[in-house]
Amino acid sequence: MQKPSPLSGWGRFPNVACSMIRPRSEADMRRAVEQPSLIPRGNGRAYGDAALNQGAVLSSLHTDRIRSFNPETGIVTCETGLLLADLIAFALPRGFFPPVVPGTKFVTVGGMIAADIHGKNHHGAGTFSRHVVSLNLLTADGTIQHCASDENAALFQATCGGMGLTGMILDAAIQLVPVETAYLRQETLRAGSLEDAMALCEASSGWRYAVAWIDCLARGRRLGRSIIYRAEHATRSEIESDPFVVAPRPTRVVPLDFPAWTLNRWSVSAFNALYFARASVGTAIIDYDRYFFPLDAVLGWNRLYGRPGFVQYQCVIPRAESPVALRRLLEKLSGAGSSSFLSVLKLCGPEAAGLLSFPLEGYTLALDFPANAANFNLMLELDRIVLEHGGRLYLAKDARMSAVLFRQTYPRLAAFQAIRRAVDPSHKFSSLLSERLDL
Repeated sequence: MQKPSPLSGWGRFPNVACSMIRPRSEADMRRAVEQPSLIPRGNGRAYGDAALNQGAVLSSLHTDRIRSFNPETGIVTCETGLLLADLIAFALPRGFFPPVVPGTKFVTVGGMIAADIHGKNHHGAGTFSRHVVSLNLLTADGTIQHCASDENAALFQATCGGMGLTGMILDAAIQLVPVETAYLRQETLRAGSLEDAMALCEASSGWRYAVAWIDCLARGRRLGRSIIYRAEHATRSEIESDPFVVAPRPTRVVPLDFPAWTLNRWSVSAFNALYFARASVGTAIIDYDRYFFPLDAVLGWNRLYGRPGFVQYQCVIPRAESPVALRRLLEKLSGAGSSSFLSVLKLCGPEAAGLLSFPLEGYTLALDFPANAANFNLMLELDRIVLEHGGRLYLAKDARMSAVLFRQTYPRLAAFQAIRRAVDPSHKFSSLLSERLDL
């Protein structure tokens, strides 16, 4: 185990001293769980404190092998330190693609299960756990539990979305989806208001993928103006060249921490106005990397928020409440002049089986805020709106939610806690997030 050194999530807030364990085998994993307190960690792309523990942090990055693949069924079995980028690189030439992906390919399979991630296709495909055939979980007593929806089902439901608090996922079998190419047929639409944006999201529910960039600083009749990107996997007949060859995308590096004043109401408003005006409305064929992972082309983009870091605020609102709640949230944001540089709106489908899984059937809004006192006070006001309309916040993005709000918005918490006590009565697997939320 390494000596304690500063560690954070992708938001760089909070930043605390943690000791890292880097196992390379199952035997190493078993020895690691002899620690009195630890938390699994993938590639550190959870935004807040979900993968931080001042006792020990158990890295999965050296356990990243693909163990088997069935080309007839599309089921791949891999160790859970495997990066999504590497899973895609393996699957695409074989005519398959992961069933659900988040906004970055630099996450691990284990992290995707622990957060039960959702993507631009949640309205049709659900969360990632829906496509997990089975997994093997190393629990606090050193035993390995085989879990699936029909075997150890309660533990499976607690582990999918359980933020690493039930044990260390060793490997998983994932159902991939067949594709004919590495490209998507994207249609870009412009919406002049929140009502127009929601109408287009509803009209796009028959598309496999749909997501909206939303201008959270627009006011008046332009409140909630958006650009909607909806897409389908392109067919072989739509691609003239090799259907699975994608040209490398140029990357840029943010070389230093930007000054805290860089992202402000005026700079973000100017960017939003330009982005909205210059959106290329229409249909285009683009590769999967540009559609799913646009920010991955900017390495270290989290440094744009400065040394103090940033907090992502992602809420989901039930469908019936969404028109009023989203308007209230956007009015609060635009009125405060808060400079959320990245604002995303998506339509979600039915609630997942995971006991702590995030999505509800409705709309999810994701916002980024520089970590400062004014924004923390603003987020308390947003919390009240979310609570009043029956919504909740995403654990994988959270760094500051209160235990009271958490208990009020996750109705299956008691069921999760009962399973966790049964499998880990001393709470050996714990994190700063679980301590903060009194999980």
